[in-house]
Amino acid sequence: MRRPRLPARLPLDPYVLALLATVGLAALLPAQGPAAPVADGASTAAVALLFFLYGARLSTREALDGLRHWRLHLTVLACTFLLFPALGLAARLLVPTLLTQPLYNGLLFLCLVPSTVQSSIAFTSIARGNVPAAICAGSFSSLAGVVLTPLLAGALLGGAGGGFSADSLLKIVVQLLLPFLLGQLLRRWVGGFLTRHKKVLGYVDRGSILLVVYAAFSAGMAAGVWHRISPSRLGVLMAVEAVLLAVMLLVTWYGSARLGFGREDRIAIQFAGSKKSLAAGLPMATVLFGAQASLAVLPLMLFHQMQLMVCAVLARRRAADPRATDAAQLPAGRVAEVSPRPQHPAPRAR
Repeated sequence: MRRPRLPARLPLDPYVLALLATVGLAALLPAQGPAAPVADGASTAAVALLFFLYGARLSTREALDGLRHWRLHLTVLACTFLLFPALGLAARLLVPTLLTQPLYNGLLFLCLVPSTVQSSIAFTSIARGNVPAAICAGSFSSLAGVVLTPLLAGALLGGAGGGFSADSLLKIVVQLLLPFLLGQLLRRWVGGFLTRHKKVLGYVDRGSILLVVYAAFSAGMAAGVWHRISPSRLGVLMAVEAVLLAVMLLVTWYGSARLGFGREDRIAIQFAGSKKSLAAGLPMATVLFGAQASLAVLPLMLFHQMQLMVCAVLARRRAADPRATDAAQLPAGRVAEVSPRPQHPAPRAR
């Protein structure tokens, strides 16, 4: 059997480089004095804009169309909002010997963020998995995450994540929920415009997130949070995240097999259930953590690049699996033999 080779170049997301450059700019030229309120206000507006566009682009109909495959979606949701948080809580044992409390707070927040949509679909497609299921699973996770992530952060992080004070709850509603719901309500009128100008609005999205990161890291510099972290702690954090990703990839692959899912569904579950969304997590962190947001988003930024690199290799290996080729070459009438959905015996004729 021909052994699949690793890609010559592992994917280094250019956007991660842009984020790192923004962090460097905030370290060298942080927004201070009279510029600090301006940066904070611009960041608040950017978060609201991001969640408006997020709601306007997210197709609720696509998510609802996938309800017939509810077992797969529940499995992905359980991985994203139950198993990930459980592993994050278990990592508390590493504090304070290996991780500082602020880094642990960021790691736990990472475990509460919803799954991605675009990269889950892309990797599922490369691996020849169930792409419609990945679309629906990512949409369900994103819809649920707008509500579940702030609630879980308030419950599990307590004071570190802002808790459930009236001020933090108001910020969540005003900056996250209301813009998202407004985008959903106006989707039928603005959806076509967003589709036609998808490329331009993509730059708006990314530019807004860069602004949010700059404001968060500027506030972190002013609060002196970076004096609390050392290179050795960063190395430990990356090792912990590598273990976290490996555990989730193994559980989603072999656990979905034990649940009776076929190969194509297992691929969708693995890529949708093991990922975390940088685009959704960064704005949420600025609302939930305030001046501590710079350390809170650091684990998410590292995990984002790590999941891209590992899943790119894994997707190519799945695509090179002979079973994937055999499934693709089967006649339409025989696809049921490798169908991702469990087969049931036909009812007896009466």
